[in-house]
Amino acid sequence: MSDEQIPVIRDVDQGSARLLPDVDRERAWLLTVDGAPQSYVDLDDPEYLEFEYVRRLAHVLDCAGEPGAALDLLHLGGGALTLPRYAAATRPGSRQDVVEFDGGLVALVAEHLPVAAGAGIEVHVADARGWLAAAPAASADVVVGDVFGGSRVPASLTSVEYAREVARVLRPGGVYAANLADGAPFGFLRGQLANFGAVFGQLALIAEPGVLRGRRFGNAVLLASDGELPVAGLSRACAGDAFPARVEAGDAVARLVRGALPVNDTDAVASPEPPEGAFSLG
Repeated sequence: MSDEQIPVIRDVDQGSARLLPDVDRERAWLLTVDGAPQSYVDLDDPEYLEFEYVRRLAHVLDCAGEPGAALDLLHLGGGALTLPRYAAATRPGSRQDVVEFDGGLVALVAEHLPVAAGAGIEVHVADARGWLAAAPAASADVVVGDVFGGSRVPASLTSVEYAREVARVLRPGGVYAANLADGAPFGFLRGQLANFGAVFGQLALIAEPGVLRGRRFGNAVLLASDGELPVAGLSRACAGDAFPARVEAGDAVARLVRGALPVNDTDAVASPEPPEGAFSLG
């Protein structure tokens, strides 16, 4: 990587990618694709997380299993590998598979934001649903879903059949955590909760209060497990963030999902298009 810290612009498989240096942090970079922020990475401090939704996913990793213990992690969606870098730093010895569809993006990140040797992160250029279907049963402690085609979650990752594949790959007590985006009246989000509620015994949702109240379109992290979710620990961690989030579980999630039905592969659609300017820069 050049020491001049100049922007890098390259066409990748899914659009035009830009790596933009952060003038306030010496070796930190923002990755955008077609103007939409995708990842932020500080090469000197992988535990520094700029995006709030990534902080919430990191809280999930922090609360999964014993503190600092190595885990087997499957990341569907890679971007600039922000969360895998964080897990490698906070849970050394973890084995991490990252599935990223955009081979051009993978090459760009490997060239300009390389992962340290021995980090235990293996990147696969593949379709997330296809890779998941071929993954061994009971092989992951946590599965993270953060796949966006442009600014939308692909339809192949929004069905109840997809939820069943996630359950097959997770170990007993394992956790699924997905970054989703929606706004009131939450038709997409309610359907996703219905999908995972049909497969898993425990659900939770992490989002800013303004998003949960339907005041604006935004990110929500969906959690699912066949064991107890660490709701209390997550609530404390999310409340302490610069932009605090609430963790909803139990009756609150049941009220939100009431009346929603699971969506099968034949009827599944991509997540809704964000309103103009919701996530773009400038």
